Amino acid sequence: MTADELTAHVESWAPAALVREDDLSPGPAAALAALLGRPEDGPAAGEPLPPLWHWLHFLEWVPQQDLGPDGHPLHGHFLPPIPGRQRMFAGGRYEARRPLLTGVRTRRISSLRSVTVKQGSSGPLLFTTVRYEYAQESEVCAVEEQDIVYRSGSTSSAPAVVTASQEPESKERWQLPLTPDPVLLFRFSALTANAHRIHYDAPYAREAEGHAGLVVHGPLLALLMLELARRNEPRPVRNFSFRLRSPVYAYEPLLAHGTPDGDRAALRVLTGRADRHSTGEVTFA
Repeated sequence: MTADELTAHVESWAPAALVREDDLSPGPAAALAALLGRPEDGPAAGEPLPPLWHWLHFLEWVPQQDLGPDGHPLHGHFLPPIPGRQRMFAGGRYEARRPLLTGVRTRRISSLRSVTVKQGSSGPLLFTTVRYEYAQESEVCAVEEQDIVYRSGSTSSAPAVVTASQEPESKERWQLPLTPDPVLLFRFSALTANAHRIHYDAPYAREAEGHAGLVVHGPLLALLMLELARRNEPRPVRNFSFRLRSPVYAYEPLLAHGTPDGDRAALRVLTGRADRHSTGEVTFA
């Protein structure tokens, strides 16, 4: 499919805004705190939900028959109408105006902000940005934008090879090491209702999508960068922007690191083979 053909597929696609509600119950946050090895950090009802932990809420469990061969939903309100659709989470931005409180009824308004077709090295790419507003008691508490990239058709290739790497090292003040294994990836997939097979089906990840093995979730890398601030900085996060640049694989030692500089901090996730798998910047209130 050419860039012009891809543009023609989506030129009349304009989904309306979508409104959903969720109680932000404490259970999912407690589960994520346990997954991160700090069960004592799970917020109780009425306490602030850590930034981006709302990703464990407003989940949509699609009927099994409505999933595609890759595990992603075949249909969805903000899924573009293009054939052979493959989805990649590229990054996003988050603004906290006041804390989202756990256990409080929350309204989310989702809308499509932009759609852009670009020519990539392997073919045309469709970039979409979806905007989310989260409100409690009729006041907007947080605004988020997610950048999603789609391509049409298969991108499978000969499986990539990742050799065993040493523990990554850093001189940054904030450091959080992790070696993600299939159990952790499985649990995170369940917490986020993410059925994409690259996170739990190693043969599929290698043979169908050309990866070296099970892929660590992009949202998990973003949350690990935020964990640096949550564990080391008493000031609340006001803004967070991040970009997911290249995959990290199961059993591959990674390190989230960064150093504060006044009211902000630059954050990264690195491994022994690359120093910028994910990058982010956080600003404190």
